[in-house]
Amino acid sequence: RSAPSVADGADPCDSRATTGLPRAKHHAPRQPRLQRPGAVEHRERGTARGGQAGQRPGEAARQEVGACDQRPTVGSALPLDTLKAVAAGDAAQRERIEQGLAEFGLTGLLAPESAGGLGLGLGLLDAVVVQDQLGYAAAPSNFTSTAIMTAAAPTLAADFVSGNARAAVTLQGLSTSSDAFVLGPADATHLLYVHGATTLRVTAWPGGEALNTIDRTRTVFKTSIRGDAKPIVSNGNPARVLAIARLLIAADTLGAAQAMLDKAVAYAAERKQFGRVIGSFQAVKHLCAEMAAKLEPSRALVWQAAYALDTNDPEALVMANLAKAHLSEVGTFIARTATEVHGGMGFTDLVGLHYWYKRIGLNRALFGSPEAARETAAHLQGFVSHDAPSKWHAH
Repeated sequence: RSAPSVADGADPCDSRATTGLPRAKHHAPRQPRLQRPGAVEHRERGTARGGQAGQRPGEAARQEVGACDQRPTVGSALPLDTLKAVAAGDAAQRERIEQGLAEFGLTGLLAPESAGGLGLGLGLLDAVVVQDQLGYAAAPSNFTSTAIMTAAAPTLAADFVSGNARAAVTLQGLSTSSDAFVLGPADATHLLYVHGATTLRVTAWPGGEALNTIDRTRTVFKTSIRGDAKPIVSNGNPARVLAIARLLIAADTLGAAQAMLDKAVAYAAERKQFGRVIGSFQAVKHLCAEMAAKLEPSRALVWQAAYALDTNDPEALVMANLAKAHLSEVGTFIARTATEVHGGMGFTDLVGLHYWYKRIGLNRALFGSPEAARETAAHLQGFVSHDAPSKWHAH
């Protein structure tokens, strides 16, 4: 049986109409992905928690709170006009979105039940899926900094879940210098940074200077870390926390890139030129296909890295760093290519594609460049001496 053709009225970006292959995943609504390696061993425990047979612990409750796919909720609360208002400096809109996500339970996603968290046994894999969806909506959320802080200082989780505290974290590989660029809200109360090279510290927020970055959906500050600042919490595992931070940013890029791909496909299906939709032209088909081919394997890479961190796999830190490096490159390619598919409209504020483009651009630099992440992975694998000077040292 022949594949449907564009002349017959088929979707011009439907891969069946262009290549004869089955419909690509990105053309259909993405369903909550609940499968994870090792799920079978938890059947009995999942049933004991009130779920159906075969479900993992907390899986039924997870579906209820939407931790695996809250895109409809985020999307409905964040239309393009609202995103434009936030980017223009509307603090009230930003806070309304943040409060809505907090009521959704996201601030307690990684926190134990004793600290006011969801208590569903959720792990980093679930946080990665949430971050993916936030990136898809270009949501102005503090979820990233809160998740990193919870992973670094679980004893403070209750304060962040209750809303009594808000987290800010240093950028560029968790800077060890006195001056640092910080990701976090304007009303942050705690700052996470690296002291020396082996110790994580949490101190009271010293205040900082707001910076205007290309990405207006998130807030970045420059602050000074005083050497005599008394730490609230101090521990010694910065490598793991840096890996978690980089993986969350990789997941955000994954979602933002998926959004740009979806927008490019939708635009190619409706924009007409020379009496035909542009998606019927082979050059445009190839652009869409190349984006999908690069993005889909990246999702598996991010998810596997998150699962490895959840299960303390010996290769977990390497995978997380390589996921950050790879998604930075893939995201850059998709941002450029999706804009090309839109032609001149891709540069206009009317379409708003630039919000995702700039978000991907900032993500590339957050917590270290792709080169810095690869260098970290090389150190972890013993390919580079720890005593060797770093070309990509973060300041």
